[in-house]
Amino acid sequence: MISIVVARSSNGVIGRDGALPWHLPSDLKRFRELTTGASVVMGRRTFESLPAAVRPLPNRRNLVVSSNAGYAVEGAEVFDDLAVALEDCGGDCFVIGGEVTYRQAIPVAERVYATEVEGELDGDAFFPALAPDEWRCVERAEPLSENGHSFAFCVYERAS
Repeated sequence: MISIVVARSSNGVIGRDGALPWHLPSDLKRFRELTTGASVVMGRRTFESLPAAVRPLPNRRNLVVSSNAGYAVEGAEVFDDLAVALEDCGGDCFVIGGEVTYRQAIPVAERVYATEVEGELDGDAFFPALAPDEWRCVERAEPLSENGHSFAFCVYERAS
């Protein structure tokens, strides 16, 4: 199953200046629990934005998509096309960003694990809105609050 993992604000912001615009320890823990032992697919900029101490992400198969023909990094596999990376995963992986990779993955994804952060935040990277006729929320946890941000974990599945 191709799943997407994303933390997004009410206005779709997922990043600012190459970093997350919030620090939510519960979200990071959930991300680690979801993806440990699995394949994670990400764009080059997302890979490079990871802190050096966790790049590549430990205990996961890291697949990086880059249009840069000579791009290579230790501990990760590099692909020039998202579809090829997803195929190499055998169709079972988590797409973890960024904006361009998410846009390409939404049409083929079956599930979205979203951390929905309340508020209109400033940013320069966005997650596209999920079409309500194509996606349905199947799980929404009780809201949490950390470091001045209220948020909730939600799971969306493609409508049949």
